[in-house]
Amino acid sequence: MQESIVMALVGGVIIGIATSLLLVLNGRVAGVSSILNGLLERSPYESEWKWFFVFGMFFAGMVMNQFHPEYFSVDVNRSSVMIMIAGLLVGFGTLMGSGCTSGHGICGVARLSMRSIVATICFMISGMVMANFLRHVVGL
Repeated sequence: MQESIVMALVGGVIIGIATSLLLVLNGRVAGVSSILNGLLERSPYESEWKWFFVFGMFFAGMVMNQFHPEYFSVDVNRSSVMIMIAGLLVGFGTLMGSGCTSGHGICGVARLSMRSIVATICFMISGMVMANFLRHVVGL
């Protein structure tokens, strides 16, 4: 197997274990957009575990960057303004869809939630259509 396939499989297993543990041990779904949105909640318990979750993602990325910096090299031919607009649109989409790829696509589909299955199908199709439109019609 190619190294990239093995890394994708290992990453998928780690994500599956982590999301399962969060659900079983904490009763929470690992929807990253909801976790980020709720970081400033008034309840200390509710925001405490979210801060640990976010810290864990950053810490894991920093550790991985030490061992495999090549995984973090990205050649993007887009302006900073374009990237910020795209990020805002993704954030708006997560609000419209009541969740993101991690909440719906990983956790919701695994729980066989029809709402999450429909949401995942919708945002995957929308993403593919928009990416092809921007590349082949607009020329970005």
